[in-house]
Amino acid sequence: MTADEVLASIRANVENENLIKHMLATEAIMRALARRLGQDEQEWGLTGLIHDIDVELTEGDMSAHSKLGADIARELGASESMAHAILCHNEAHGIPCETLLDKALFCADPLTGLIVAAALVRPDKKLAGLDANSVMKRFGEKRFAAGANREQIAKCNEIGLELEDFIALGLEAMQGIAQELGL
Repeated sequence: MTADEVLASIRANVENENLIKHMLATEAIMRALARRLGQDEQEWGLTGLIHDIDVELTEGDMSAHSKLGADIARELGASESMAHAILCHNEAHGIPCETLLDKALFCADPLTGLIVAAALVRPDKKLAGLDANSVMKRFGEKRFAAGANREQIAKCNEIGLELEDFIALGLEAMQGIAQELGL
């Protein structure tokens, strides 16, 4: 399974450009986490990239979301560990996060939304001038980017990272692909 194959499948199954950007951002954070934690960067990145491929196909049905995604990932050649991480990133299934990969995807997924929202309230609407302290302040504002589940993000401690460090790592990863994200 290559990034090009995954991206082609995403383009065939996802129309919403913001959802595609979310998956690209999740890929970037997952790659950064893999580097930090000494894991397989390709496997982690591809897991982040493909994790929401089925959102439009399941029409937002959370009882189906990620089950179809895991199946699509397997068809493309994903490992069982990748498919499991995709399955358990959706709490609706009640599948516990067991591995480091599972836990990393679970906490990285909502972090992208918090960081994007923090960038969009800036006058320039760019990631470049955003710093981790600003994102941390926004983390504390429960009404800000309310869809970015704070409890889920805070589970970063289960992969050995403090919240501030995790946010800084995620922000830096997304800044690295800011042009692709349009931010």
